[in-house]
Amino acid sequence: MTGRVCVGAIAGAFGVRGEVRLKSFCAEPQAIAAYGPLTTEDGTRRFEVTLMQPVKAGYAARLSGVTSKEAADALRGTRLYADRAALPPPEEGEYYHADLIGLEVRDTGGHLLGHVRAIHDHGAGDLLEVHGPGLKQTVLLPFTHEAVPTVDIAGGKIVADPPEGLF
Repeated sequence: MTGRVCVGAIAGAFGVRGEVRLKSFCAEPQAIAAYGPLTTEDGTRRFEVTLMQPVKAGYAARLSGVTSKEAADALRGTRLYADRAALPPPEEGEYYHADLIGLEVRDTGGHLLGHVRAIHDHGAGDLLEVHGPGLKQTVLLPFTHEAVPTVDIAGGKIVADPPEGLF
């Protein structure tokens, strides 16, 4: 488990007074403002977040210290991180994406299939992007109980029963 979790990203300026368009990666999107000061990926900047109003694909928000449109535009694409301790523990059978990335993926016979590179959600459910030995490109494994019967975060592995021919 990591000490920080990416909870959102700045999509650009909103207005002329330093407000930003904020995209939340949280299960409850408005919760992004409740996790204390958020930091940039490199940890050099910290922002208190105040949500103003919902906008297309996110929220209009104020970030402490950002007072001009130019400063807000300069933050476009910046990912925001919360301290892991500020987040609620996941429910049984739920996982933070950050905890899954990097885990080994083994089939039910123990053969290494690869490692989780990323998690994608295109609307029909999560997909684990797996890359490993012998694969020319990454494989998208459905993150369902049928295809992934065991997730062992403490052990650093996932046991997969992938659909026939996927790997």
